[in-house]
Amino acid sequence: MWTNFEFHSPEFLWCLLILPVLAVWQFAMRKRDAAVLAVSSTKGFEQSFSVVAKLKPLLQVLRLVAITLLVLALARPRNVSVHKKNKTTRGIDIVMAMDVSGSMLAKDLKPNRLESLKNVASSFVDRRPNDRIGIVVYAGESFTKTPITSDKEIVKRTIAQIKWGEIEDGTAIGMGLGSAVNRLKDSKAKSKVIILLTDGVNTAGFVDPKTATELAKELHIKVYTIGIGTNGMAPVPYSRNRDGSFLFRNQQVEIDETLLRYIATETEGTYFRATDNTQLKAIYDEINSLEKTKIAEFKYYNYQEKYRLLVGIAGLLLLFEFVLKHTLFKSFI
Repeated sequence: MWTNFEFHSPEFLWCLLILPVLAVWQFAMRKRDAAVLAVSSTKGFEQSFSVVAKLKPLLQVLRLVAITLLVLALARPRNVSVHKKNKTTRGIDIVMAMDVSGSMLAKDLKPNRLESLKNVASSFVDRRPNDRIGIVVYAGESFTKTPITSDKEIVKRTIAQIKWGEIEDGTAIGMGLGSAVNRLKDSKAKSKVIILLTDGVNTAGFVDPKTATELAKELHIKVYTIGIGTNGMAPVPYSRNRDGSFLFRNQQVEIDETLLRYIATETEGTYFRATDNTQLKAIYDEINSLEKTKIAEFKYYNYQEKYRLLVGIAGLLLLFEFVLKHTLFKSFI
């Protein structure tokens, strides 16, 4: 009760400072107005009037209490209950376009680039509760694993099931970007975002990356591009053993950073380079902070006014004082 209590007009409480002055003034006036009667003996008055006379200050007490209650009533005491309701006012549709070519099995990130990406992407999904997310994978070709959806469990399950070898090998950046744009072209969201990740150079596909970039730009789709891979040499799979395990050898990491920067710049996005697990996580953290869904908070206030009770009690006290003044204490006024 007291945690939700307030005064609507607390400035009236300053009036309470007058009460001590008023009490002193009433006491002084009572002394001044008291009649003095000289008699030889007061025995005849002691039984009849001593008790009633001593109760006369009760009138002043009743009046001061009534005034105090009226001042408190002027300050408008009340209880306030607040109900909050959140409403998402700006949704974001996001498509993550993931490179799943053979080079994504390189072990410069632990345990490899693809598994590191899956872990970070799944964590990113958990932090976007108010957005719709879709998944596109690409290598030598591309396809949609999950259309944009608000069901985060489906998105996370899809990410967990991504693996190398589902589609023809290669790096078709243009097709990956084109498929992601196609997923968003009919979106009604106020903000549309693509997160495009690759570890190589565009070597496959029939869609030119710059053409896909122009299409994204026309549709007001922002593209964040990420180049993943260490600087220099990295252990990359080149063949298999008889038991199916991969054979690795060090190869030069080649990422078309010029193209990725172009895509990001043209679409008002940002290019990032992830050379290890920590940087990859930090990149997704930064994208998460850059793309915020706006949420409006509505507050509903319910007021329970308490001044009426105070006014009622003050009125009764003043009435009681009036009755006593003109009945029991009439002979003493």
